[in-house]
Amino acid sequence: MAESDKKFAGSIPKFYDTLMVPLIFQGYADDLAELVAASSPRSVLETAAGSGVVTRALAPRLGPDARYVVTDLNQPMLDYAAARQGSDGRIEWRWADALDLPFEDASFDVVCCQFGAMFFPDRVAGYAEARRVLRPGGRFVFSVWDRIEENAFADDVTNAVAALFPDDPPKFLARTPHGYHDVAQIRDDLKRAGFLDIEIETREKVSRAPSAREVATAYCQGTPLRNEIEARDARLLELATDRATAAIASRCGEGPVAGKIQAHVIVAAG
Repeated sequence: MAESDKKFAGSIPKFYDTLMVPLIFQGYADDLAELVAASSPRSVLETAAGSGVVTRALAPRLGPDARYVVTDLNQPMLDYAAARQGSDGRIEWRWADALDLPFEDASFDVVCCQFGAMFFPDRVAGYAEARRVLRPGGRFVFSVWDRIEENAFADDVTNAVAALFPDDPPKFLARTPHGYHDVAQIRDDLKRAGFLDIEIETREKVSRAPSAREVATAYCQGTPLRNEIEARDARLLELATDRATAAIASRCGEGPVAGKIQAHVIVAAG
């Protein structure tokens, strides 16, 4: 993973939350919130919370006395999430590294993480930390994207932007968000971290947007793909967005667009 893959700063958090969240994240956030809330946990830790889409979906489902600690490694994203959430005395916002959690052993009933594990430099270590802070019988609930070929818009954008930079194509989307999709590998990593009971379900959904342009803007300007484009030539950001728009429109047509998205949803315990 390149260092720029972890940089969600500047205008990226706003673009990410206003465009990417409704495009691909909201449906899976609702799924994750339902899974977490099913056991009526009294204490929940969320890692890699991003702009807070899971937080907004889960908080209303938790009891009035629940403790909910929301963390992220990227302070600008955490600040954005906290401001967007508003006042809720049950929620504690903390900067934290998922690989080195600042919490005591057996502190939480559930640890959850939506689309963050792909960014862990050492996933076994990250999973072991989740297990360490879980109480006996606790659950680790998280999700990761399936391979990029199963996610139409991400694939379209990657191919379009690659054609603009043929000698050094930006590979953020394929390399990181969609780079950790092997179910056997995920299961093995969890077992190495000490989890014994592992359930993995692959869930397909449909991503929709009012236009191809909105999708292209979301990916090219609301993710670290923007960092890769600007590192090559900042003047070409709009052209890259134009090329991605054209690629999506050529497949989906003018007007509202739709594309397949697919992810793995995992519940681990033991």
